[in-house]
Amino acid sequence: MKATIVRWLKRIMVALLLLGAVGAAVVALGIKRFEADLPSTAELKNYQPPQVTRILARDGAVIGELFTERRTVVRIALIPAHMKLAVLAAEDAAFYEHTGLNYLGMLRAIAVNVRSTSKRQGGSTITQQVVKNVLLTPERTFDRKAREVILARKIEQELTKDEILELYLNKIYFGHSRYGIEEAARYYFGKSVRDVTLAEAAMLAGVVKGPGVYSPRINLQRATARRAFVLDQMLAKGFADAAQVEAAKREAVTLAPEPESLNELAPEVVAEAQRMLRKLAGPAMDRGGYTVTTTIDPAAQSAARAAVRKNLDAYAKRHKLLAPLKRAKKEPASFDGTPSGYRVFRGVVTGADDAKGTLSVQVGTLRGVVSLKNADRYNPKGLKPSEFAEVGKVVRVSLMGAAPPSVPEDPETEDGDPTPAAAASAVPTAPPPPQTAPVPLRLELGPEGALVAIDVRTREIRALVGSYAATRGGLDRATFAKRQPGSTFKPFVFGYGIKARTMTPATILETNPAALGSNYKPQNYDESEGHSPARLREALAHSVNVAAVSAIGRLGPSNVAAFANSLGIHAKLGTDLSLALGAYEITPREMATAYATIAAGGLYEEPQLIVKIVGPDGAELSLPPRPPSHRAMEESEAYVLTNVLTSVVRDGTGKAARALGRPIAGKTGTSNQAKDTWFVGYSTDLACAVWTGYDDAAPLGTGEAGASAALPAFIEFMKKVHDKRPVTDFPAPRGIVRVKIDPNTGLLAYEGQEDAIEEVFLAGTEPSDIAPLPDGGVDGGEEDGGDGGDGLDAGVAAADEEKKAEEVPEVVLDPGVEAKPTKAEEPTPKGEEGKKDEGKKDEGKKDEGKKKPSTEHPAEPPPF
Repeated sequence: MKATIVRWLKRIMVALLLLGAVGAAVVALGIKRFEADLPSTAELKNYQPPQVTRILARDGAVIGELFTERRTVVRIALIPAHMKLAVLAAEDAAFYEHTGLNYLGMLRAIAVNVRSTSKRQGGSTITQQVVKNVLLTPERTFDRKAREVILARKIEQELTKDEILELYLNKIYFGHSRYGIEEAARYYFGKSVRDVTLAEAAMLAGVVKGPGVYSPRINLQRATARRAFVLDQMLAKGFADAAQVEAAKREAVTLAPEPESLNELAPEVVAEAQRMLRKLAGPAMDRGGYTVTTTIDPAAQSAARAAVRKNLDAYAKRHKLLAPLKRAKKEPASFDGTPSGYRVFRGVVTGADDAKGTLSVQVGTLRGVVSLKNADRYNPKGLKPSEFAEVGKVVRVSLMGAAPPSVPEDPETEDGDPTPAAAASAVPTAPPPPQTAPVPLRLELGPEGALVAIDVRTREIRALVGSYAATRGGLDRATFAKRQPGSTFKPFVFGYGIKARTMTPATILETNPAALGSNYKPQNYDESEGHSPARLREALAHSVNVAAVSAIGRLGPSNVAAFANSLGIHAKLGTDLSLALGAYEITPREMATAYATIAAGGLYEEPQLIVKIVGPDGAELSLPPRPPSHRAMEESEAYVLTNVLTSVVRDGTGKAARALGRPIAGKTGTSNQAKDTWFVGYSTDLACAVWTGYDDAAPLGTGEAGASAALPAFIEFMKKVHDKRPVTDFPAPRGIVRVKIDPNTGLLAYEGQEDAIEEVFLAGTEPSDIAPLPDGGVDGGEEDGGDGGDGLDAGVAAADEEKKAEEVPEVVLDPGVEAKPTKAEEPTPKGEEGKKDEGKKDEGKKDEGKKKPSTEHPAEPPPF
């Protein structure tokens, strides 16, 4: 009997050994199978999760962010101990003791899952969670769990505990699109994780279990209860003492204000930073972690946006584009046909749905719907759709979605019959499917605007606004919209004449269209102009079109185009007479650049917007080299042109800018039918270009011009940015002389002349002949006194001209050049700006009662 028992025991032991061997073999084969396609753990050592790229203003303020996951990686050494301990207490208290696996936790989870016949509980350690989130997928399967267990052991052998915890704290999700402990601390408490208190650390740690449940922004009461649980766990594990825990429990929860949408301040700048990053970093840009420093001044940028909006709102009010929109006795014709593409169409309001907040609009054959949710610009009173516009009102809209397909029409003969080819190939076609749902439309009632401001001294861009709405992905009209500059181009014509010593502010120019020696005869805006020749200063101040065309005919359009290019105009310019009136399209950014060159004494420098980019590793990226600067004008030449441009503000079409109470040089501009309106100008500190117009080049309407549709934004902006800054005048460099001249002839004033005015000249170009006396006599000088008809200033001595002939830039005299057809209509025949009362000549008058500005720059002017 005993022998039998022993024999059976031996048999059982052998069987158990065999079973163990088989089990071991099965486990080994299983491990080998799972290890066959396991991801490498080597990448964890250099793991770089997606981070936030931040766009900074010049003062370090964040003006925009780019990210796929909003995360900022922070090193473990910078995370305070109580933050790490709070997370361990909530998630894995034995983290620094186990080898990557919590076997008791795993067995407990298996038991719960078996009893519930489903995978409801996990026993994952922090190490396992790192494996799951970084190397594997979050799916809940036994195969994935097996791989997770194997990889967890491998990671514990290859990484330190601190390295694993750092990966975990930077990877986990905290809700509200925030990843990682640093972004969570900034979002919930408005501070870096380095500065959180024990109570805040416990609340952050509590969010990890379920951001949608324990976020204090979703349910503060539940989040506070979870915080208390984490603090109790810290006490139980010896991570904090009783006094610390009790104090943390009593601490009130103070959440940071909800962060505003950062892209609303400068989406144009964010977009440019994004383009630069794509160029320099390539695909690595998508991983984020870059810091881009720009030249934008947040206060100036905010003022620029507000100025553009205020100006466009004023236009909308003048033209009754604000709700309620009343049906006029004679509405413009609506679009007829099937709309397609990105264009602006006129549609008819057919109804409204107050419950949905929409307006129904019929555009030809298409039924559309406009949501008033984003129409605050035209609905300042917040009216309901039924109150917003009357049925039958014609409104401007554009398509936001694809239009329903339409059946293409067969080609027809002149009689309206199908062509033989079409008839031969004709096959029965089914009618297009009926439109099942209205197509979303966008209101396009008012024009758009752009503003660029450049620091004259540093040539850094301080403000960049390309639209009314500040939305990312919108068109940056300041940078990309090419529009006709109108009369803002005239200073380049006269500036070249001054540079070439061919003209002076006193040069007499023709103003009568009939006197032009070509077939191109533009008209002047003010019909009172053109009865007599005018001095260059007067002609520019009152924006006389004929004078500019007469001047470019003397100077040569090709010379003027080359000069404009040297100032900073990179657009392709035609070399015909219409160039003088701004027929060729230029961006606002180019215009601001060119005027900044004049303001800086003629020295061209490429404007800067991005000054530094630092990568995720802390290394600075090399920016594209800045083009070399060059001198487009001598300081004395630029000063004379600047002095002439101040007359536009003092006596001409830009009079409204006198409200700034400081010297301003600039020029208004209006293209044909007021499709484009401008004001470009500068102080001693800042150059600024403003443009207003419709994207589809629709006319702005009767009475609109640069002085009314663009200048107000310039004034509003410059008033804000110059507040509390010292008033400084444009300093006169060497090589400038001032003499008294006769306002009618531009010659030297005769002795005792009462209406004589002071004029500035480049040394050597001042007149030498004296104006004739009122009785027809001559007070000295030669008998004819010069007639100025040869294109040179009548008062410049012939001997001096011969002496300087070799030094003067070549001037091509081509008065017979004809205007070439341009993309736009004939520029500014009657589209120049300003009211007629602004066209009166009051040269020489001075404003009284104003503080006389200093003539020197401050030693160290405060930066913009």
